[in-house]
Amino acid sequence: MAVPKKKTSKAKRNQRSATWKGKAAVAAQRAMSIGKSVLSGRAQGFVYPVSDTDEAEA
Repeated sequence: MAVPKKKTSKAKRNQRSATWKGKAAVAAQRAMSIGKSVLSGRAQGFVYPVSDTDEAEA
């Protein structure tokens, strides 16, 4: 089994964490953007199925 030979520095650990959190922030921003466009009705390139029963109740 592969085992690291030396302790990872705090700087390297923080760098990896920042990269991971940065990717999550970009994914969250994209999700919010898609959600806003769907709710505003301006969604292009994204198919959002709307059932007829939801429109009748509203």
